[in-house]
Amino acid sequence: MPLDPQAKAFLDQLTAAGAPPLHALPVAEARQALRTLFSTDAPEPLHQVENRQVPGPAGHIPVRMYVPKGKGPLPVLVYFHGGGWVLGDLETHDGTCRGLANAAKCMVIAVDYRLAPEHKFPAAPEDCYAVTKWVVLNAAAFGGDPTRIAVGGDSAGGNLAAAVALMAADRGAPTLAYQLLIYPVTNYAFDTPSYRENADGYLLTRDSMQWFWGHYLANENDGQNAYASPMRARDCRRVPAALVMTAEFDPLRDEGEAYAARLREAGVPVAVKRYHGMIHGFFSLGHVLDQGKKAVADAAAGLRAAFAK
Repeated sequence: MPLDPQAKAFLDQLTAAGAPPLHALPVAEARQALRTLFSTDAPEPLHQVENRQVPGPAGHIPVRMYVPKGKGPLPVLVYFHGGGWVLGDLETHDGTCRGLANAAKCMVIAVDYRLAPEHKFPAAPEDCYAVTKWVVLNAAAFGGDPTRIAVGGDSAGGNLAAAVALMAADRGAPTLAYQLLIYPVTNYAFDTPSYRENADGYLLTRDSMQWFWGHYLANENDGQNAYASPMRARDCRRVPAALVMTAEFDPLRDEGEAYAARLREAGVPVAVKRYHGMIHGFFSLGHVLDQGKKAVADAAAGLRAAFAK
């Protein structure tokens, strides 16, 4: 299908503004560029939003708890932001987390995990696993339901959600109800048809992905680790059911769909949805892309169904 007209208008606007590609910027400037890209003027109101600190493997990890109206105990989505493990924070994905909390009628706990290049793999997945384990152990104390905990994230955050699901299975805890994988990074490789077809011109580029991976990994061998490349996991049978969302004009499209197929082959219940005409990042761009709003509604429906079981 052709590029969605709203996505084309958005990309044309970026081009007209002379916005350089992320990989051409110093890390600090790229981080600010992502904050600008995903910022919204009118964040959705919520019953409660609270910043906290959670114990982690290298000190306290900042988290933000989003609580919608509703009678508890509420199910919980532990959410890991995208940004190539290098960019992103609690502010870049504030709108996304608010939308998911309201639509899914669940608490969302956003995790401000350690970023590369200051903190290489496996700092990010270990932080995300530590917060997820803390959430399950402490859910009852803050009105959450420890039997209904999901993990989710977009792009590198989807990679981290898949990694945490694998870590929980490998380590025997915690028990998770669902994984929401939004155009996830699943493999340290750049050889799929979607990488060739969508290498340039659709917001996320092949060069940017190579830049992200270069900052994230301490060495090439780390790219073979299943917690960096979930596609390389030896055993996926014990991970929770998943919803995998992909975008047609995205270098990561094929590896996301390949991971969904891998999970299905392992007997894991999986739903896959490709958003035609869409580009990487659209899930967080609901303020300019109608399909971004629809994807949040679809994700919320998947979460509600999983939590109802």
